This record gives sequence, structure tokens and C-alpha cells, in this order.
Amino acid sequence: MSSLNLDDFSDLIERPDGGVRRDAEARRERQIVPPGSLGRLDDLGEWLAAAQSAVPVRPIERPRVILFAGDHGIAELGVSAHPAGTAVELVREVLDGGRPVSVLARRLGVPVRVVDMALDCDPQTLPEDVVRHRVRRGSGRIDVEDALTVEEAEAAFRAGMAVADEEADSGTDLVVLGDVSVGGTTAAGVLIAALCGTDASVVTGRGGQAIDDLAWMRKCAAIRDALRRARPVLGEQLQLLATVGGADLAAITGFLLQSAVRKLPVVLDGVVVAACALVGQRIAFRAPDWWLAGQSSGEPGQGKALDRMALEPLLDHGVTVGEAAGALLALPLVQAAAALAAELPERPQEPAAVDEEPEKEAPARQELEKEELEQEEPEKEEH
Repeated sequence: MSSLNLDDFSDLIERPDGGVRRDAEARRERQIVPPGSLGRLDDLGEWLAAAQSAVPVRPIERPRVILFAGDHGIAELGVSAHPAGTAVELVREVLDGGRPVSVLARRLGVPVRVVDMALDCDPQTLPEDVVRHRVRRGSGRIDVEDALTVEEAEAAFRAGMAVADEEADSGTDLVVLGDVSVGGTTAAGVLIAALCGTDASVVTGRGGQAIDDLAWMRKCAAIRDALRRARPVLGEQLQLLATVGGADLAAITGFLLQSAVRKLPVVLDGVVVAACALVGQRIAFRAPDWWLAGQSSGEPGQGKALDRMALEPLLDHGVTVGEAAGALLALPLVQAAAALAAELPERPQEPAAVDEEPEKEAPARQELEKEELEQEEPEKEEH
């Protein structure tokens, strides 16, 4: 049995500061540009102020891309455009600067951290800081066996929590979260279908490399078969991650929840991260208040998950490559919202209106008082 009590997260996670958000809204109403004229940037600035408990909001100065990596046994069925067990090649390309996320991160000046949770390779072939949290070599084939043991799922979950603590302690002020996996979107589809109570075909997308129709049918069948194994453990989220998730998905879930505990805002990328966020919402219903949906990838499973969490994507560019590339495109938007909220000047205070009414009434009042005195004088003489 697991020693990890997931119910603790419901007590530990608070909502972003509502009082500070109201102060941010009041400040926004005083700024020179009318409220609402900046569209969603207004909401973003106020959300950031509440997350930081600061008015005016502080600029986003130390963002970071975090990528959890792993191979999934289900890829053996040909459900991905990449061959099974080749996620390590993608990781090396990220580290060498040749992937889309690497190019965008360089351009934006954002460091990228890769965390190996279950790559199917010799750990000695990768840097120590990449592999030190690894739980196992590859995750199981979820249509016929568990992805992980419960003990491995707990270890992966705790590793994600540890990474969140490391980032919060180092001063990271915003995380752009993604994955590097082969077969990960299939596991994500199973989690989303199970938690949303829908069929496999509703959540089965084409993945990052746009698989053909035959591969899509194999993927749909794999999700359907894994769903049968997922439904009996829906009430136990750690068991669910062990049964049909994977080490990288369990770590992402732990990272998301601990980030909410540490009040560290997170921008979500694609369907894999959305699936983990959905599991996280089941564990702690306040946790999604700390997350932003960076982009809509067009994957049907991601759309279902974001709808369930009431998260509206910032961008709709259909980036399906994964590795947080789509979410990273939203980072300048978040930084712009913070800058506008903090730096737009407030309107000058208008001088208080002078009440001229007493001056207008003064002559009439004086005339009335004179008449009253004239009436009183004869009365005094009679006495």
C-alpha cells in the first residue's frame, strides 16, 4: 500500500488571494486605458496579481520550461509516428538545441529542464541531472498490463513533487510544463476518457506527428482496451496512474499539485499535461486555479480535459509537437499582461466638485431673514 495521502492536497492547496485580486481590479479601473479594452490581458494581469499576492503585479523574470520524459510500452502497437522506445532521441535533440522548444526557449531566453522518469535507455548515456529522478526503464503496455507498480507510481509522483519544490526554492516564478514521450498521448487519452466517462473514439487524436488512419484505429483500440482496465480503479488516483498512466504522467501530476501548494503558477501544454491536470483536479479541486492552459493543440482529448477543468486556452495555434512548444508561445502574452498591469499609469485624480448651491441660495435666505426681523420688531414694541 502507498504511504502517500493524496487527500492532504485538498487541505494544503489554497485559492489565489481573492482580496488581492479585488485590489488589482480596482487598480485596473483607475488606469488610463478603460477596463476591458485590453481583452483577456486584463484577466491575466489580475490572475497573476492574485497568484503572487502582489499589487501591482511583479514582472515574470524567471520562467522555466520543465519537460518530463518517458517511453510507454503501448507504443509497441504502432500507435505513434515514432518507433517504440525512441523518446531518448527526442530528449537528446532537446538537450542539443535542435527541437522546436529549444529554438523558442533560446529566442525567449528561457532555460529548459528535462527530467527523465522512464526513458527506455541506459541512464549513463544522459547527464546526471536529467536521469537522477528516474523510476524505471519504460512503462508497461497498458492495454494488457499495469504501467507501473503502485510503489513506482508513488516514487514518480514524489519525484514530481520534489522537482516542484526545487523550482520554487530556486526562485522560478512561472513554469511552462510539457512532456517528451513516445506513446504518452495514448496513455493520456485513456485517463481523459476514464475521468470524463466517454468512449475511446471521442478522445483519440493523431498525436504529435499526425499518424495515418490505420495507426489511429490501432490507437483507438488500444485506448478502448486500456479503458476496461482503468474503470475499476477510478476512485483511486494513484492506482489509476499506476494502471494506465506511466512514470512521466505520475510525475507531472505530482509536480502540478505541489506547484499549487507552493503557489507557483504553471502554463499547461498539450494533451499529456492536460490529462495529468485532470487527475490533479480529482485529487484537489482548487488546484486548477493555479494553472493556465497555454494553447489548444486541436487534440480532442485535450479539449475534453480543459472543458472539464473550465480552463480556456490562451492561444489556438494547433501545435501538436508536444515538448511545451505550444505553451511556450503563450509566455510572451503572460509577460505582457504582467507588464501592462504593473506599468500603465493611473488616471490623475479629478478635483472634488465645488458645491455652488449654498452661494445661489444665500441672497434669498438673507432676504427671508430680513423680513422675519421686520415682523418681530413691532411685536417687541407692543410689549
